Amino acid sequence: MRLTVAQALVRFLAAQYTERDGARQRLVAATWGIFGHGNVAGIGQALVEEEHMPFHQGRNEQAMVHAAVGHARRTNRLSAHAVTTSIGPGATNLVTGAALATINHLPVLLLPGDTFAGRPADPVLQQLQLPYAGDVSVNDCLRPVSRYFDRVTRPEALVPAALAAVRVLADPAETGAVTLALPQDVQAEAYDWPEKFFAERVWRVRRPSPDEDELDAAAAAIARATRPLIVAGGGVRHSAAEEALSDLAARTGIPVASTQAGKGSLPHDHPQDVGGIGHTGTAVADHLARTADLVLGVGTRWTDFTTASGTLFGHPGVRFVNLNITAFDSHKMAALPLVADAREGLEQLHALLEHHHVTAHYVHEYAEEKLRWEARVDAAYAAPDEDARPTQTQVLGVLDTLVDASDILINAAGSLPGDLHKLWRTRSPEQYHVEYGYSCMGYEIPAAVGTLLAAPGRPVWALVGDGTYLMNPTEIVTAVQERLPLKLVILQNHGYASIGGLSEAVGAERYGTDYRLRADDGGFTGPPLPIDLGANAASLGMRVLRPRTIRDLREALADARAATDPTCVYVETETADSVSGPPPAQAWWDVPVAEISTRPSAVKAREEYDRHVTARRRHL
Repeated sequence: MRLTVAQALVRFLAAQYTERDGARQRLVAATWGIFGHGNVAGIGQALVEEEHMPFHQGRNEQAMVHAAVGHARRTNRLSAHAVTTSIGPGATNLVTGAALATINHLPVLLLPGDTFAGRPADPVLQQLQLPYAGDVSVNDCLRPVSRYFDRVTRPEALVPAALAAVRVLADPAETGAVTLALPQDVQAEAYDWPEKFFAERVWRVRRPSPDEDELDAAAAAIARATRPLIVAGGGVRHSAAEEALSDLAARTGIPVASTQAGKGSLPHDHPQDVGGIGHTGTAVADHLARTADLVLGVGTRWTDFTTASGTLFGHPGVRFVNLNITAFDSHKMAALPLVADAREGLEQLHALLEHHHVTAHYVHEYAEEKLRWEARVDAAYAAPDEDARPTQTQVLGVLDTLVDASDILINAAGSLPGDLHKLWRTRSPEQYHVEYGYSCMGYEIPAAVGTLLAAPGRPVWALVGDGTYLMNPTEIVTAVQERLPLKLVILQNHGYASIGGLSEAVGAERYGTDYRLRADDGGFTGPPLPIDLGANAASLGMRVLRPRTIRDLREALADARAATDPTCVYVETETADSVSGPPPAQAWWDVPVAEISTRPSAVKAREEYDRHVTARRRHL
């Protein structure tokens, strides 16, 4: 079959499927693209010809990757999107999105154009020239953030490259960003392809079972423990292991805390759910972590936010068991490894622990602590004066009264991830969609677009602060173009609230974190910037609601939830006090403070830092 390289690649991708538990779906369900001279005559022309490959028009290359990631997360990594860009800046704009996808183990296929393989002229437009290496292009920036990278410099090389690419996309232990760099001359070159290359191919997503010896050792360690704790990570959701986790927790009485990626593995009202863990965790989860003698991590990477930078798990004899599909993650924390699919591993642990249950005293202890924490959430959500301007946590409280299990909330950066991790009452596994592996400002809006494409009919909310909105509002235009009922909530607090708070805590005095006019003394201490982000969203095609009070907010959020068109709720928030605001951090996070300073605030912050550092330990 004679086709160009680009035509062959698009036709090949349209014939790839995944299958897990008997359910089959397209591996590459659609392609996003922004066309330039590096891909318009190649991949662009091929997409025109291939009727089985849907196309979505993006406005920013990084945002297109975020949209693809939103789709992949909603489909539990069983389906991905491809992203095509031109050469040069279009390609390098992929790097941030690729890093996010790879860090979160979420599949996305990147198809950047590349400079001429045949080098008919040297250099060409947007070519990187290095005196010591003629075969390097800007696309090599994508190597360290890709799980697989290849440059297709000859037509026949596409066959092994494409097969390797989709293998990695479909492998739950290997998946992440996959890059096929495509020189623009090779894209347009014709070749005689074997017809079998385009045959329908099904990639079965494995559920590997644990090794029997590892399983026995893990079950025995859990059974010996007097204060065991389960930490649920994103792997629980990717494996669709929520029911298996619920059954194990209910049968054994072991409490379950969750990372940002794992929150929602159990609904908030499950008796064993104790909420988020770590620096942004709940008081009950962090207390249980400090006193646990055995911790079962399921599908978690054990980042510093989860471990409180190595200070959280304080029991002198604490041991870890890590159930993870990757051996790399299963050996962290000097754990007993249990390398397996999360659902398979949990079900087999359940069978071995069928007659095991923690003490009634332990269950009573965490149940009482959970009730006390719920009262603290109620206080943060409470809005006694309906005519007052809302705080950020009161916005979440109003939203909490309106949503049900069908709603999906998307966030990634700023002060919202901490508030959501501590306070949000998750009702379904899909509801809590906070990207905190890379915590990328600007993820929310494009990820919401990708999620809406994967979950038509579900209310999808993108929650952003003003700092995040300014990073990447471009895909509002895509939501308008695709007629997607995006629900955008912009919280206007005139600056970088999260980093402002951190700046104050580390002695940097909130310098450079407020959105204010430059004052006569040279600092950013003048009046708030006269910006209107609601007007900006309206100019991009959204319907904008402007609530001024809590009463108005309740009506606006209800209106947005029912809307069938892209709708923005733009709300100025009030600064919360220590009573009505979110609870403070329940565990430490290591941000090194200046060792010497002439500023009293920095000196004091360093003293506090030195105090916390003494609690850090390595688990060996």
